[in-house]
Amino acid sequence: MSEFIISPKPQDPRLTRRVAGRDQDGNPLETSVVMERPLTLFLNGQEIVTMMTIGDYPDCLAVGYLLNQNMLRIDDVITGIDVDEELEVVVVRTQRETDFEEKLKKKTLTSGCAQGTAFGDLMERFDEVSLPKDAILKTSWIYTLSKKITAEPSLYLEAGAIHGCVLCEDDRPLVYMEDVGRHNAVDKIAGYMFLNDISPQGKIFYTTGRLTSEMVIKTVQMGIPVLVSRSGFTAWGVELARKVGLTLVGRAKGKRFVVLSGEERIIYDADLLEQSSPPASVASKTSAGET
Repeated sequence: MSEFIISPKPQDPRLTRRVAGRDQDGNPLETSVVMERPLTLFLNGQEIVTMMTIGDYPDCLAVGYLLNQNMLRIDDVITGIDVDEELEVVVVRTQRETDFEEKLKKKTLTSGCAQGTAFGDLMERFDEVSLPKDAILKTSWIYTLSKKITAEPSLYLEAGAIHGCVLCEDDRPLVYMEDVGRHNAVDKIAGYMFLNDISPQGKIFYTTGRLTSEMVIKTVQMGIPVLVSRSGFTAWGVELARKVGLTLVGRAKGKRFVVLSGEERIIYDADLLEQSSPPASVASKTSAGET
């Protein structure tokens, strides 16, 4: 039985489509491709943004986006979330009156990784966050999490062209979200944590994507002290992680990983001789650059 509270549903017919094509030898084949659809987000009657998404967990995506763009405060009371799949709209209503007309221009977020919003907005609360200094990360947890996450059935393994993020605690993966843009996957987890009153204390954030400045900022805004990825770093991502004391672990594949920030939280308890490499299918996709 899976220990995940939420995990991907690669067999959900709404999330992928079978498409005919040919392989490198000209032989006919059929393969799965990921669906993407627009979702327009409203906050208290004001149109905020249109995002391209696979369409699952629109309530979590909407709330997480608003939180990570500083349009929702952590103490805000949400009075309702309405999702209309036919109109491809989600409406979030809050007790507090909001008005972002002057701050916002209408934006459409593509399935690329950029958020399409002012970078300064993401930095508004960054310097105010204090991450817990007593959090730890055991190297055995890194290896166990990597094995469990790469072995879990996912859209990534089914069709590729997808990013994944996982909320973890110790060596247990809890909430696994995927989307065509990595920031959508992050926002889904942020929204799930808010809606289910989940504390960031003792949590680890795992992502398949690059450790960029925006990924660091969003993890810090969620109050999570550890960020792990099987992909690499950007220089600004490392600089910001060091500035705020975020533990930043990248290139976590098989027996290897690299720590560029927050090493003081790491406990080196794993026996490398007992560790095995990831499944060949996962390794091949990773080396092909799909993460």
